[in-house]
Amino acid sequence: MRVVSISVNGLEQAVEKGFFEWLVEQDADVVCVQDHRMRAYEIEDRNLIPEGYEAYFIDGERNEDGGVGIYTRHFPKAIMYGFANEQADREGRFIQADFDKVSVACVLAPSALGKEDEPIGEDDLTALDHKDAFMEAFGQHMQKTLRKRRQFIFCANLQTAHHVTDASSRYHKLDVSGFLPHERAWLDRLFDEMGSVDAFREINKQSNQFTCWPEWAEGWRRNAGIRIDYQLLTPGIRKTILDGWIDSTTRFSDHAPLVMDYDIEIGF
Repeated sequence: MRVVSISVNGLEQAVEKGFFEWLVEQDADVVCVQDHRMRAYEIEDRNLIPEGYEAYFIDGERNEDGGVGIYTRHFPKAIMYGFANEQADREGRFIQADFDKVSVACVLAPSALGKEDEPIGEDDLTALDHKDAFMEAFGQHMQKTLRKRRQFIFCANLQTAHHVTDASSRYHKLDVSGFLPHERAWLDRLFDEMGSVDAFREINKQSNQFTCWPEWAEGWRRNAGIRIDYQLLTPGIRKTILDGWIDSTTRFSDHAPLVMDYDIEIGF
């Protein structure tokens, strides 16, 4: 079973840059797309579905909130739109496909990079407050999920790097969202206390394995890499990981695709 996770910064422009042609070469079973930035119905209307795949997408009330979706070659038993958090579900930040032996979810956290203190809405919340609230809610959902017998893969752009080896030195020196101490502590809890598995780090311990070179940091982009895209596993499928890589030579956005292979039979 091959699973691809990619933040596209707008699905339409990614397709124009060759996203579907690249997918043909990957032969992926499930493709999780974050930040599609369009209405879900437009994806079918504009034929933004690669041949051989079914498409399931959720959008936000505003296109700029991002939205997430799943392309799959295998019909799921069920699709879950949202995770019962009002704010996150209104922003289209979570979708889950349940297959016979595993569930695959696509997740997009809010970004606060470079706009930490900007006000959000009418509640005097800042962009960083908004992100922190999502992470708290998603953490609670993960805590419940990790207690279940069912196995899960969460393809997630969490907008946060974990260790110093997951972010270029520029992030070590700046007080910006994506590498703040309390954000990294949240990931400590996710992995060390809750037991979630960082699939890529199970097989690759090297430094400078980045998945994103943010547009916000264009002035120092050469040294601005950060690993904020994950495939998070329940512990029961830790040993099914066969291979995985970041396709850093392929860019449809400021993110690189994360590709993981698992010894899991997805069909029925």
